[in-house]
Amino acid sequence: YNQERIRLKLKGLSPVKYREQAQAAA
Repeated sequence: YNQERIRLKLKGLSPVKYREQAQAAA
């Protein structure tokens, strides 16, 4: 997946939410 999009999402989401999104995308 695109790391750049993950960075943008990380800015908009808290670390916990970011991890949830990362696992969902994996």
